[in-house]
Amino acid sequence: MMKALLTAAALLAAPAAMAQDENGAGEDAEGSQPAKASCDGIEFRAFDFWIGRWTVANNGEALPFAMNHIESVAEGCVIRETYTPMDGPMGVSMTTLEPDTGVWHQQWVGGVPGRVHFQGGPVGDLGDTMVLTGFWGTDNNGVPRLVRMTYTYREDGTVRQLGEASSDQGTSWQVSFDLIYTPYPPQ
Repeated sequence: MMKALLTAAALLAAPAAMAQDENGAGEDAEGSQPAKASCDGIEFRAFDFWIGRWTVANNGEALPFAMNHIESVAEGCVIRETYTPMDGPMGVSMTTLEPDTGVWHQQWVGGVPGRVHFQGGPVGDLGDTMVLTGFWGTDNNGVPRLVRMTYTYREDGTVRQLGEASSDQGTSWQVSFDLIYTPYPPQ
């Protein structure tokens, strides 16, 4: 009986130890809130040049074949891509900086090949180029293809995404795709 009373008393006291603010965030018994993660540093802005609504076309061609909506989410900690081709499977990516290592990670999920993980980071001192690399599909011989994507902000307000593939672990590269992102609607 005494054990049951002590258990009931502990259960009744538990809510008092943890207060809830208007957003549902907990406070400890002293009323202080847990530390909030911040993605406000300049290192988190290295890929912000890609944020926007874009038409996507092959470099050198005027007619777009896809729309791409790139947005900052999760209080500036994640860049979310929603890729919508005019014909073919759509895809989504989430890109974020791992602050402990300084490495950027992108997880792409789409119709083909399914899920791909890229990693890398900004290059150069101008803050206008991001390089991400990962294994994406296989070549004609079934060898996993290493794909390097270089995103470059250009003076005319467009972004170029150059994709290069390697079947020899990065010793040699061949252009796989060369895309131009143009702001939409046109400015």
